Amino acid sequence: MNSETWQVKATLLLVSSLTIMSMITISASLPDMTATFSDVPNHLALVKLSLSFPGLFIALSAIAAGIIIDKTGRLKLLGVALVLYAIGGTSGYWLNNLYAILVGRALLGISVGISMTIVTTLVADYYQGKARQKFAGLQIAVMSLGGILFITLGGILADINWRVPFLLYLFSLLILPPAFLFLKEPGRVKQPEQKSIIKSPGIIWLIFGNVMLMWIIFFIIPVQIPFYLKSIGIEKNTMIGIAIASSTLFSAISSFSYSRIKDLMGFRQIFGLGYFLMALAFVAIAYGNSYVMVLLGMLLAGFGMGLMIPNANVWVMQLAPQEIRGQEIGRLTTFWFLGQFLSPLVLLPFLDYFSLAQLFYGLGIVLFGLTLTFLVWYWVQPRQIQ
Repeated sequence: MNSETWQVKATLLLVSSLTIMSMITISASLPDMTATFSDVPNHLALVKLSLSFPGLFIALSAIAAGIIIDKTGRLKLLGVALVLYAIGGTSGYWLNNLYAILVGRALLGISVGISMTIVTTLVADYYQGKARQKFAGLQIAVMSLGGILFITLGGILADINWRVPFLLYLFSLLILPPAFLFLKEPGRVKQPEQKSIIKSPGIIWLIFGNVMLMWIIFFIIPVQIPFYLKSIGIEKNTMIGIAIASSTLFSAISSFSYSRIKDLMGFRQIFGLGYFLMALAFVAIAYGNSYVMVLLGMLLAGFGMGLMIPNANVWVMQLAPQEIRGQEIGRLTTFWFLGQFLSPLVLLPFLDYFSLAQLFYGLGIVLFGLTLTFLVWYWVQPRQIQ
């Protein structure tokens, strides 16, 4: 097959866009959803958990999906995943029980764990070298632009009723026809008898851990920014959706530029730059106490994450042997969404002792520390570890 055709690229990008919309499309619905389920014990924590709950099941299913696609091929599970996405995603529209909605969110997570592992592995299979680097940046950029569309629509629809944004998850069914028509199974490498001798360099685990950490920190934005904006007097859900979507817009801009930046900087330098931009973002939010300063924070945070996400993807693609590529990308997906799931569990307890502004300030300090860590690592280690 010719992976350079626009049909193949467009289909890969459409499947990729499902990942970001799975989590944050309903962000603007959270305050009104909290009011609806106010009679449910621990309703505030459970409603916030509904945003990140798919992340746990993405993390769990991605490991299995990576192993399966290395053994059976990349595309056999994709159609099933797209159907499950629509069923689980729309649960909040049809169901009146908060716990049942959480079950639907879990099903959504399973479908994303499968589809994201498949599509990222296909990118590594279809493209090599500079082409892979460019497409990885494009992939994250389009995911971000898709996020802008769905977050903004989610905010607008939430002003009608908080349930309506859940219908946006039906979008996955529109991707089924092009997925079957244009995506083809790549050529496979014969599995050796001694599979245990095939493994990635140990540094890949450091990348996995770093990806989890950056998502634990970053995911406070869609979880807490709606409540932070309400606390400073911003009542319109549409404005909340625009604020969150703005970080996704600037993530797209930096992702589009990733390939050119990678030509000038190493993997570790890019992580250092990304964390520095996020540190500035969190400090701006902490001290701003205004809608304009929150937007500035969203801009900087988007720039930082837009560099770090494709940076992690390309580094793992480069390190993973083809025979176990699906398995390693499945692990990357697992750590990615495990971070999103853990984010409220790790950070929310701090709100018992600190205000939201103080929490953002503290995380800004942590991010400055991570910036220094990556830059020092770059200076003291041999340059071949780029």
